Amino acid sequence: MTAEILIGERMRILIVEDDKLLGDGIVAGLRQAGFQADWVQDGAAGLAALQAEPFSAVVLDLGLPRMTGLEMLRRLRALKDAATAKTPVLILTARDTSQDVIAGLDAGSDDYMVKPFDLGELAARLRALVRRSAGGAAPQLKHGDLVLDPAAHAVTWQGASVDLSQREFALLNELLLNAGKVLTRTQLEASLYSWGEEVESNALEVHIHHLRRKTSPDLIRTVRGVGYMISK
Repeated sequence: MTAEILIGERMRILIVEDDKLLGDGIVAGLRQAGFQADWVQDGAAGLAALQAEPFSAVVLDLGLPRMTGLEMLRRLRALKDAATAKTPVLILTARDTSQDVIAGLDAGSDDYMVKPFDLGELAARLRALVRRSAGGAAPQLKHGDLVLDPAAHAVTWQGASVDLSQREFALLNELLLNAGKVLTRTQLEASLYSWGEEVESNALEVHIHHLRRKTSPDLIRTVRGVGYMISK
């Protein structure tokens, strides 16, 4: 079976926001929209998190303690690790002058939103950023008879709708994005669970089993001693 990737979307977002009420609301909203969201409250912690683990994109405030948002962004873009340095960044701030927007874009931001904002628009802009970073533009990911639509949070198999849990959807999305590559347990769990979430020892295997049962037993291949993959 061949894989046609029209859009890939990894689901893990880092939020760097010092307003506790707003940060908590963004986390809840993005998780409801299907993302995995982790949150730190200062620029230094944000940069450290990005250097420690892979994220799909960053939602970045500008007025942060310890290290400003612009300084964090400049340091991120200057990292030697090219993959981390290119992580898409969306600035989310109350600063709305043209000078602020120019400064943010010139520092390396990929998008700029002004508070107050709509959570649905934020989620849509993040999906667009992740699509562009993956080299895609169309709003679906296809693999033979399987179609996954990230925006609609919908999956069809051979034309019929497939009912997936949020974890199953995120797992399938990650495997399809990386079709042809073996992903380890650690990589897959990082895409499914946010910081502090308890992961049962057999949770990944249960999700894999459910996906095979709901689609095809041959869709996901087990590479013993390494991990899982969907073949191209």
